[in-house]
This record gives sequence, C-alpha cells and structure tokens, in this order.
Amino acid sequence: MSNSSTSSFHLLLVYTSFVIPTSCYSQRPSSPSDHVAMFIFGDSLFDAGNNNYLKSAVGRANFWPYGETFFKHPTGRFSDGRLIPDFIAEYLNLPLIPPYLQPGNHRYLAGVNFASAGAGALAETYKGFVIDLKTQLSYFRKVKQKLREERGDTETKTFLSKALYLLSIGSNDYVEPFSTNYSAFHSSSKRDYVGMVVGNLTTVVKEIYKNGGRKFGFLNVEPMGCFPYARAVLQNNTRGCVDELTVLAKLHNRALTRALEELMGQLKGFKYSNFDFHASLSERINNPSKYGFKEGKVACCGSGPYRGILSCGGKRTIKEFQLCDDPSEYLFFDGSHPTEKANYQFAKLMWTGSPSVTGPCNLQTLVQE
Repeated sequence: MSNSSTSSFHLLLVYTSFVIPTSCYSQRPSSPSDHVAMFIFGDSLFDAGNNNYLKSAVGRANFWPYGETFFKHPTGRFSDGRLIPDFIAEYLNLPLIPPYLQPGNHRYLAGVNFASAGAGALAETYKGFVIDLKTQLSYFRKVKQKLREERGDTETKTFLSKALYLLSIGSNDYVEPFSTNYSAFHSSSKRDYVGMVVGNLTTVVKEIYKNGGRKFGFLNVEPMGCFPYARAVLQNNTRGCVDELTVLAKLHNRALTRALEELMGQLKGFKYSNFDFHASLSERINNPSKYGFKEGKVACCGSGPYRGILSCGGKRTIKEFQLCDDPSEYLFFDGSHPTEKANYQFAKLMWTGSPSVTGPCNLQTLVQE
C-alpha cells in the first residue's frame, strides 16, 4: 500500500446466521473422479502476488518480512506465510495456485489466482491501482477461451463445472471510502451502499456461472472496524473498534447471505459454501489464547498503536516499524492481515467446519458432490 495512513486493502466477511438448505447434504458424498481445479477471486486476503506485476499498485507485499515463515522470501502474499487458498489447494491435492499476472506459460490445469490487494466489488475502489472484480472476471473469460482452444468445448465445460471458485471481496469497498471523500459512499444510505457492493458481487458470480462455474466458496467480510489498522488510524480517540465499519460489515454479511440464498433458487446447479469469517475472526480477537495466540489485537509487524500503521517492511510511506519475534503468537501479521497460523485455522474451518460456521455446507462436502 502506498499510503499507509489512509489505505487498507483487504476483504472480509461479517457475522450472519445461516439458513441451511438441504442441497449440500442431499446425497452421500463421493470422491471426485478427476482433480478439482481452483479459481480464486478477491483482495489481499487471497492475493498471491498479482500486485507485484501492476505498474501502480495500492499495496504490495513483495519485500521482507512478508513471507518469512514458510517461503523464507517474499512472494507478494500479505502474511508471514501461506494464505487461506494455499491451504485449500493442499486439501485438494493441488500445487500452490499461481497469480494470473505471473510471467510464464500457464496451462491452468490446477486453476489460477486473479486476486488483487485493495480490490473491491466496485470498480471505483482504489481505481487504477488494483485489479477490480470485473477485471478479474475478464481475465477468467480469457482463461476459459484458452482452455477451449487447448482442450475443446466438452472437456472445458466439465473441467469448469467441477472446479471450485473462491471469492473474498468487499471490505475495501467500505474501508477505502470511509477514509476518503468518495461521494457515493457519503451520499448514500448505508443500506443502499451495501446493496451496490453486494449487487456488483452477485453480478460477477452470475457471470462466472454463465461461463461454467457451479461450486463457489465465499468468505463474508471480517470485523474490519476492529483490525489493528482501524484502531490505530481510523479511530480518533478511544482506540476501540470503529463502530461505523462494524455496522457496515454486519449489513454486508446479512445482504450476502440473502443474495446467495436467492442465487441458489435462481441458478440451476449453483451450490455454495459461505464461511462466517466475521464471527471466526471476532472470536479470535476477543479470545486469542483459546486458539493458541498470545495476542489478538496487536499486529506482529507495523508501527504506532497496536502496530496498526501499515509500515511493515519499511517500504511504504512510513519507514520505521517493529517486528515481533514469533508471528505464530499473533493473530495479525500486519495491521490488516492474518498470520499464516490464523490463515490455516480459517482454511480448516472452511474445509471441514460445521454448518453454523461454514454453511450450508463446507468446502469438502461441496467439491465431493
């Protein structure tokens, strides 16, 4: 991120109660006959390095100490190690899914990652400095065309219908305009603005479906108002959670839940898993020791209160930063992003979690149908 005091780039999903349709549990799961590829859309929670290749990016993580734990070098991931999709790929017996913009001759047999740090469902969010969601969709269409040229229509249709589509998007649509003068945000009611965000997300999901996607995994938006960044930069006095962002997150998550239930009724064969990221992350912020963390509110790397200023690595506007000795003791690696240990816990919940956390079914059940 180029302006650490006014930008945060990360998408998360909020608390929501899950109505449990029966479709995910209508039959005994059977093992898929072929491997399941994975196509990844979203923001910095999922970005595996696409922003490394943008001429101008709102945020990059291609410098130390990002990547120090697992990779031993920076990859562009906003963490000390692996991200949620990296662990999901492991569960699917896939290699790490490469970023779409990474140079090389991609065959896309395992899928591809389109996610971009700072991206939103709205094209206006960090416009010109990210790969917004609709542009990510356009890249997916190009991948589909290349697959059709190489494998033919029938094989491509089967391949895409079996694949898993992961999406993490939305939080930047609230955090970025909250700290700027974006007129649509400040002139609309909260409910109307949330409707715009979720509406854009829904439109893209329908387009992925139209292009062959059937199985989708979502994260709702996180408790972004309680992140170290929000406490340090956006909260003026109390250093508590930013109430307005908390309200927006809850409105978003309720709207997302309703939208996904409607899509299930509208689109034949559409199936999904929606991880309650908001509740799971909130629980760890408030009760870190229960989940093996010593610190749930202060970031491992950064500066200022809660180490919430996004100065980790000293390559952004603010050069000074502090770095903890052991990231595995921390829930947050920097002011807006979880550590690898936290990402592993979230991925495990997405893969095998109960319907109360990952509903109407978990990813393991979804891909085995």
